[in-house]
Amino acid sequence: MQKTFIDQLGRAVTFNYPPKRIISIVPSQSELLFDLGLNEEVIGITKFCIHPIEKFAACTKVGGTKRLKIEAIRELNPDLIIGNKEENTRSEIELLMKEFPVWMSDISNLEDSMRAISEIGELVDRAPEAAYLNHLIHTGFTDLQTLAVGKNINKRVAYIIWKDPYLFAGKDTFIDDILMKIGLTNVIKQSRYPEITLSQLKTENCELVFLSSEPYPFKAKHIEEIKSALPNVKVMLVDGEMFSWYGSRLVKSVQYFFEFQQLLN
Repeated sequence: MQKTFIDQLGRAVTFNYPPKRIISIVPSQSELLFDLGLNEEVIGITKFCIHPIEKFAACTKVGGTKRLKIEAIRELNPDLIIGNKEENTRSEIELLMKEFPVWMSDISNLEDSMRAISEIGELVDRAPEAAYLNHLIHTGFTDLQTLAVGKNINKRVAYIIWKDPYLFAGKDTFIDDILMKIGLTNVIKQSRYPEITLSQLKTENCELVFLSSEPYPFKAKHIEEIKSALPNVKVMLVDGEMFSWYGSRLVKSVQYFFEFQQLLN
């Protein structure tokens, strides 16, 4: 039978329910679908949908998140495509929408993510499993916020996602919300992902600088460059997936952040 759902862009999406041929074009949402048990239904993913690795190896790749192989998607003939407003290219999504049912998420904070998990669970007939994941996420992050207050973490941080030029996670981003949830204050006041020089960063009086493992693969060798410009700041490598993947990886991130909080005092 056909059912209609409203996606997070407010669009009505109608498809045969439950979907049997799903393409996910967002890494964190691909991992979510596999964790919901859709091992046979997910027929296509992007080259960045690397978790779980055994599913990545076995599944057809349909390009990158921002450069999809449209013909490969057509050949797979999906009955549902699941994408994201920020991570996918608008022109490609609009093209796919003319040919296939495309459900889009739009996520800026933890609450948006939990809502997306719930709605995707409904989309793919896995509502109880999605509800359980959200229970774990809600409980875990509530505990993390309590621990942050108890430990009086409250440090000022800058989160760098790219080099040459340096790009930072600013306001209105999922990363900014996660920083706040674990007791940190983002010193970057601009929206989205502004370009900022290290000399400009000096004026923000940050105590910590996080170098993300993705999308730019920061390594230990990059720490010294930051420290030479900001000698009084603690510079740390962090797991970008834990800070920016907004699907079922959030369950794993709770333990990561619990251990991470111990390093901040």
